[in-house]
Amino acid sequence: MPIFTSGFLTAGTDVPSRYPTIGKITKYDDRLDSVLDTSSKIEVIASGFDWTEGPAWNRDGGYLVFSDIPRNVVMKWSESEGLSEYLRPSGYTGRVDYGGEPGSNGLLFDNQGRLTLCEHGDRRVAVLTQDGGKRTLADNYKGMRFNSPNDLCYHENGNLYFTDPIYGLPKRQNDPRREMDFCGVYLLRPSGEVVLLTKEFSRPNGIGLSPDGETLYVAQSDGRAPIWKSFPVMRDGTLGEGKVFFDASTYKGDGVGMPDGMAIDVEGNIWATGPAGVYVFTPQGELLGRIEPGEHASNCAWGDDGSTLYMTVDMYVCRIRTKAKGLGF
Repeated sequence: MPIFTSGFLTAGTDVPSRYPTIGKITKYDDRLDSVLDTSSKIEVIASGFDWTEGPAWNRDGGYLVFSDIPRNVVMKWSESEGLSEYLRPSGYTGRVDYGGEPGSNGLLFDNQGRLTLCEHGDRRVAVLTQDGGKRTLADNYKGMRFNSPNDLCYHENGNLYFTDPIYGLPKRQNDPRREMDFCGVYLLRPSGEVVLLTKEFSRPNGIGLSPDGETLYVAQSDGRAPIWKSFPVMRDGTLGEGKVFFDASTYKGDGVGMPDGMAIDVEGNIWATGPAGVYVFTPQGELLGRIEPGEHASNCAWGDDGSTLYMTVDMYVCRIRTKAKGLGF
C-alpha cells in the first residue's frame, strides 16, 4: 500500500502555470523523493485527440512530436509555437480502409536527427529522411510482413530494437492479412539484417534500454499477464534469458491501462506506463511511485532539459517536472 498520496488536482486549479492540471502522484517508497516531488503538477499541454502515443523530443529544434494513431497523423508541439501538424499520413498510405488504428505509433529521433516511426498500416519501421520522403528500414522477417510495429529504441552502437504486436491490424489476431502466428521482439542491425529475438510475448509493447545498454526492458500489454521483463543484451546484440522485472497483476484494478511505453533516466530508473499511470521503478524493479493522470497513459519521453517527462494520455498530452535526468541529455 502507498505510504503517501498527494492531493488530487483538477483542471483550473490555481497553480503557477498557464496549463490546466490533472491527476495525482502516489508514493510507495521514500526514495521517490530523490527523483520526483510529490507536489509536482501534471500539466495538460494539448488536448482534443483521438488516441495519443509515441512522444519523442527533438533536442535540436526544442519540440515534441507524438502520434495520433486513429487520425494517421504525427503532431508537433513547442512551448513557443504551440500545436501544429507535423506529418500526414504518418503510418498508412494505402487506399482501402484499414481499421481504427492505421497511423504511426512509437516515434524516436535517431542520432542524425531523423524521425524513426513504427507504422501500423504500412506494417514497417521507417525513417523520415532529411531531404524528403521516407525510407523503409524493415517491413518483414524472412519474407513475412510484420503485424504492426509498435515501439522502438536505439542502442548507441546503432542497433534498433522494436516490438511487433497485433494492435494495428484491423481485426487484430484474427486479421486475414496477418502473416505470422506470433508477436515478436526484433533487432534491426545497421546492416539491415532483421533478427527475431523472442516470440515469448503474447502482446509485446513498450521497449527500452538501460544506460549501459546491457539490459533490454519489454512491456507486455496483456490483461492475463501484465508484466515487464528484463533481458541481458549479449555482445552480438541478441538477448539472454529474460526474467519478470515487475508483475502488475495486483494493480489492474487501480485504473485503466496496461504495461506500455517507457522512458529511462540516467540513473537507470524506469518510468513506465501501466495500470492507472506512469510507474517509477528502480533498476532492480522496486516500485517507488506512480504518476496518476486519471486517464489512460500510453507512453512517455524525456524533453526540455531532460528533466521534464512528457506523457501521452488518451486524448491529452501531458508533462511533469522531475528531479531526474533522461538518457541522452
